[in-house]
Amino acid sequence: MNTLLSLIFTVCTIFGSLQSVVPYAKVDQAFDAQNAESIVAFSREKMVIKLSGKEGIYSKSQAVQIIKEFFVKHPKGAFDFTFKGAESDAGTFAIGNYVDGKSKYRVTIHFKNGADGYKIECLTIE
Repeated sequence: MNTLLSLIFTVCTIFGSLQSVVPYAKVDQAFDAQNAESIVAFSREKMVIKLSGKEGIYSKSQAVQIIKEFFVKHPKGAFDFTFKGAESDAGTFAIGNYVDGKSKYRVTIHFKNGADGYKIECLTIE
C-alpha cells in the first residue's frame, strides 16, 4: 500500500512540475520563426505589450496583430535569451535580444505562474 501511495505521489509531482515549466525554448523558436501567433499562444488572455514607446493591454488577437507589425518592420531577425530569472510561485522574467539586419532590440518577457502554468503577462521590445 505504501508503495502504491508513493508511486501516485511521484507521478503527481512529475506531472505538476511538467505543467509549470517556463516555455523558454518554444518562445525562442517562435521569435526566430517570426510567428506572432505562437508567441501569443504562450500568453494570458490579456497581455501588456510595450513597443516603440507605446504601452497597452491587449487581447490575444490584438497582440498577434501588434507583434506581426513589428516583424513586418523588422524581418529576418534572430532571437536569443541572454538572461532567465529565477522561477517562483508568482512568476519569472527573461531578457533576450532580437537582432535584424540593422538593429538590435532588447526583449523582456514577464511570465506569471498560474493554474495553467507560466504564461506571458508582459512583453517589452525596446
